[in-house]
Amino acid sequence: MAESWVNSAEILGSDLPLELSGTGNRRAVLMGALREAVRSGRLPPGTRLPPYRSLAADLGLARNTVADAYAELVAEGWLAARQGSGTRVAERAAPVTPAHRPRTPRRPSRPVHDLVQGQPDPAAFPRTAWLASARRALATAPNDAFGPGDPHGRPELRRALAGYLARVRGVRATPERIVLCSGAAHGLRLLAEVVGGPWAAEAYGLPFHRGLLASHSVGTRPVGVDRDGARVDGLTRRDRAVLLTPAHQFPTGGPLHPARRAAVVDWARSTGGLVVEDDYDGEFRYDRQPVGAVQGLDPEHVVLLGSVSKSLSPALRIGWMVLPERLVAPVVAAKGEREQFSSATDQLTLADFVDSGAYDRHVRRMRQRHRRRRDQLVAALEQRAPHVRVTGIAAGLHAVVELPPGTERSVVRAAAWQGLAVEGLADYRHPGADQAAQAEGERDGLVVGYATPAEHAYPEALEALCRALPPG
Repeated sequence: MAESWVNSAEILGSDLPLELSGTGNRRAVLMGALREAVRSGRLPPGTRLPPYRSLAADLGLARNTVADAYAELVAEGWLAARQGSGTRVAERAAPVTPAHRPRTPRRPSRPVHDLVQGQPDPAAFPRTAWLASARRALATAPNDAFGPGDPHGRPELRRALAGYLARVRGVRATPERIVLCSGAAHGLRLLAEVVGGPWAAEAYGLPFHRGLLASHSVGTRPVGVDRDGARVDGLTRRDRAVLLTPAHQFPTGGPLHPARRAAVVDWARSTGGLVVEDDYDGEFRYDRQPVGAVQGLDPEHVVLLGSVSKSLSPALRIGWMVLPERLVAPVVAAKGEREQFSSATDQLTLADFVDSGAYDRHVRRMRQRHRRRRDQLVAALEQRAPHVRVTGIAAGLHAVVELPPGTERSVVRAAAWQGLAVEGLADYRHPGADQAAQAEGERDGLVVGYATPAEHAYPEALEALCRALPPG
């Protein structure tokens, strides 16, 4: 055991209140203090005590008083003394364990398999290519990159994004219209502060986004969702903005119908409202070319929100807003005088990653991987559960497994028994949509994220999913 010296002030100081003055038996008081220090665990077994001469000097006691106290505690078994080794706490003098220890609540066991939507497999991050971009970016970075950051974001990344988004997503924007943020959630916070409420939102969507808007005093009301996406005919003049996922409705799947794209732009123009387009996974379309962004139809009435959370990693904390000209200055003012949220070096690295073509190559590689996983999911369900229908499979990182009415909760519980984490469609329903959903016939289903598991774990996760589904 490693040797540890104990200072007498630590033994009989503030950690062990003891009054040594008075007419009491000093030896008895000292012995009691030492017993308590051992009993409570302050002096663990094997701890070496200071020589009795040192302790006597520190406490202002006679040497014989301390020597006698040590000797008696040795006789009682609290201490042990050997020639040349000094006095130590005896190995058997362990702290007393309370008879009734308060029970520590058991932590819930972690699921064995994870099919919760929302993130790519962390192991797929392109470390080698990212490191190469980081080296180039740091070697060529201007000196001002290491000073206080501009709240617009690094100009290198804004230029790179303007070109990329125009080429891949049909976005119409100059770098001056792009403001960088730490992700879609950060962008929503800023827009809530600048635009105010109320907003309309799809009847199915992320509860986190609705809660975030509510925390900024922006209420949301639901607009219906069907096979053609959001039913934008339900928008009113009172709505200041509408939050949509046009490329791939989250989580039900499917793009917003072309007629509805035109209709929502007409609504924005006629009312002065704002379309907030969450382009969360627009690059991942498998059966044909990705659907272009609604922003391209009217850059002055549509805000495009994007990030690298799905394509690269949520750990990077880099997102962007492509804004109408009138909103750039208010959003930057709301963000603050300096960049506080996204690392300048990460921004520079992403700019190089995009400009060098590494981002395109990574997205193509991940598109192939996600498509393969989607196909595995569809094939497994066709073989093991042909009675269920899978929707939303043309794009994205998740699919919806439709279930018989009234079975969703029981299937989620059955999945948990299989060690599988998966969410039900009801988890994403807007609270205000419940009454309408009951009138129309509530949809039951599982939102299955097929991008999250590691490669070796995916087949077993699909097996657990199939076991949890109700028989046909």
